[in-house]
Amino acid sequence: MRRAGDGAPAGSYGYTNSGYGVYEEENERLTESLRTKVSAIKSLSIEIGTEVKNQNKMLSEMDNDFDSTSGLLGATVGRLKALSRGSQTKLLCHMMLFSLFVFFVIYWIIKLR
Repeated sequence: MRRAGDGAPAGSYGYTNSGYGVYEEENERLTESLRTKVSAIKSLSIEIGTEVKNQNKMLSEMDNDFDSTSGLLGATVGRLKALSRGSQTKLLCHMMLFSLFVFFVIYWIIKLR
């Protein structure tokens, strides 16, 4: 079926002859461009979500490691306090003085080079 006067098929409503065809093509092109951009943003957001999950897992593991280290350090400090309160205070002082002496000797040797 043809409409009278414009020579276009009846289903296109004469868009090609009236200039609307250009707008339709531009709309299709812009729609495809938008579709491509939305797809890129979607894949990027999925990658960001995956990275966030991995980072949260790593932070959780680090938190557990710090907790265990904190417990170990607390136990060590407790032992040192018990050692300093006991009758071995003299031995502890001698060990500290010897450590300082060794430190200064090593420092002096390095300084002479």
